[in-house]
Amino acid sequence: MTTESDTPVSARGSIGDVRTLDQLLVRRARLTPEAEAYRWFEPETGWRSLNWAEVAIRVGRWGEALRGLGLPAGSRVAILLPNGIDAVCADQANLALGLVSVPLHAIDNPASIAYILADSEASALVLGAPTQWAGIAAAGVPLPALQLVICSQGEAPAAVSSGPRLASLDTWLAAPAAAQTKEALPPAEEGLAAIVYTSGTTGRPKGVMLSHRNILSNVKAVLERFEVGPGDVFLSMLPLSHTFERTIGYYVPIAAGACVAYIRSIGQINEDLQAVRPTVLVSVPRIYERMYAALQQHAERAGPLQRHLLRLAEAVGWRRFCRGQGLSRGSRLAGLSDALLWPLLERLVATRLRAMLGGRLRVAVSGGAPLSSAVAHCFLGLGVPVLQGYGMTETSPVVAANTLDDNDPATVGRPVRGVEVRIGDNRELLVRGPSVMRGYWRRPEDTARASADGGWLHTGDQAELKNGRLRIIGRIKEIIVTSTGEKIAPGDLETAITADPLFEQAFVTGDSRPFLTVFAVVNATQWKSFAATLGLGPEAANLDRPAVREAALARVRQLLRSFPVYAAPNALRLTLDKWTVENSLITPTLKLKRNGLEARFAASLREIYARGTARPAAGAQDTATPSSQPLP
Repeated sequence: MTTESDTPVSARGSIGDVRTLDQLLVRRARLTPEAEAYRWFEPETGWRSLNWAEVAIRVGRWGEALRGLGLPAGSRVAILLPNGIDAVCADQANLALGLVSVPLHAIDNPASIAYILADSEASALVLGAPTQWAGIAAAGVPLPALQLVICSQGEAPAAVSSGPRLASLDTWLAAPAAAQTKEALPPAEEGLAAIVYTSGTTGRPKGVMLSHRNILSNVKAVLERFEVGPGDVFLSMLPLSHTFERTIGYYVPIAAGACVAYIRSIGQINEDLQAVRPTVLVSVPRIYERMYAALQQHAERAGPLQRHLLRLAEAVGWRRFCRGQGLSRGSRLAGLSDALLWPLLERLVATRLRAMLGGRLRVAVSGGAPLSSAVAHCFLGLGVPVLQGYGMTETSPVVAANTLDDNDPATVGRPVRGVEVRIGDNRELLVRGPSVMRGYWRRPEDTARASADGGWLHTGDQAELKNGRLRIIGRIKEIIVTSTGEKIAPGDLETAITADPLFEQAFVTGDSRPFLTVFAVVNATQWKSFAATLGLGPEAANLDRPAVREAALARVRQLLRSFPVYAAPNALRLTLDKWTVENSLITPTLKLKRNGLEARFAASLREIYARGTARPAAGAQDTATPSSQPLP
């Protein structure tokens, strides 16, 4: 068992006595009313912003309109909005009135959204376009508790007699406040602030109940670990329905007085990085992987010299990083050589990469999934301060994190203040502390299963604890046990595979089977180049050619050469069809739905294992060489 040391990195400062989340904004508007709070892009006018005083006024308008509904404290209000000032106002107004926010994934399918609305018994729903409501209503799920649907974009559609009242946002906000039968109660520290639904990788999503105290304790712990202040600018790209973004990219900036700028879209992230020039970036690994792939592709196109410079800069920079962090010492001669080479490599390579990220980035946080070692080594070697952490919705979410001066990218860092961790049976990580959820909404059996004696939360993740740092091994339920008895964490393999620009998505399977199989979605542009090297055209039919499968399998095995020999897959299938939320193969937080993928590829799996391709013998040395037997 361990907790963080007693020496904080930064003080909690002005929020030490804050007890509820709504007080964060009240305090911030009083301390720095004229400072920039939020920035966003509008096609007609360009980048716009509001200061903290203006935000507080907007939240007040939302609060008066919500008060007019006469909802009792604890009522649920669902928010189905893209990141932006409306989503902030909706949440802040809920918090101030003692209502409970239910954030929804904007890219989720209508049936899933309807299920959450019904399960949470939401009284009101704030969404974007009227077409979103049409899709939800068409799902046919009874929603007897839903009284009002507010459309932030365009005019609300005509209401039907049996459904909730529909209103446009502008009309709703402009309406006179209705008379109240009773005064709204202020929120309590232990009262619910939000019900955040998990992604539901193996079943129906569960509502995680997070109190004001849960989230605030995590905000304070994060601010003790990281120095954030009014001079910082966050670039927000993760949805506010994601607890990682809610705490780190939303509540923390309010507490610290930092500005949050919202990207226009993932497709325009490069332009937004240049326009906003953020100092803090909070994202999931996929964003960093895309940047890494773009950097590698640029070097390939630039020619042999540029490729060599990039490889050299990565290697020299990585050694310098490891020495600076005390992760390795190396020889004195190598250190001297690196010191002489680095000024030139930094000017020719590293500075250019940092300029692509806006040139001011001082913290780049990666969470939600493991970051591949290739991506971490590249960014850290080139001077981009990527920090990995670990958390889950049930812990509000941060459990552990690396810091700028204590950064071991092979781990997720040390537990934050107030959070205790220990390793239980089957190497399961257990967590205890004030940020641990109150339980699952109306699921006492699931809540009981998740809790151990003494308030310890079963995370479902396997981990090891060494020198005070956590390393996550994989999900217990996702550990593959082959028929020969080897145990493999597929997530680690999938992360390593998708570090290659050719493979956009990867799914590794083989539980209770003699060897592993990989299914991968290939990038269309990269596939065209890859096919050309084999003398083939980019037609999708060529993905099934034995020569293509063999060459792609060799490439995958090369990517996995640092893993044990039994982790080398013996079969592979390729596709150009992406796995999406719409086709129910990934969750809104981009996690693989393994059961769904197994079902999708059931016929291929039967064929593969009926052929019985032999895997390499235990102890084989060359895991990068494909099996000599033909693939099915």
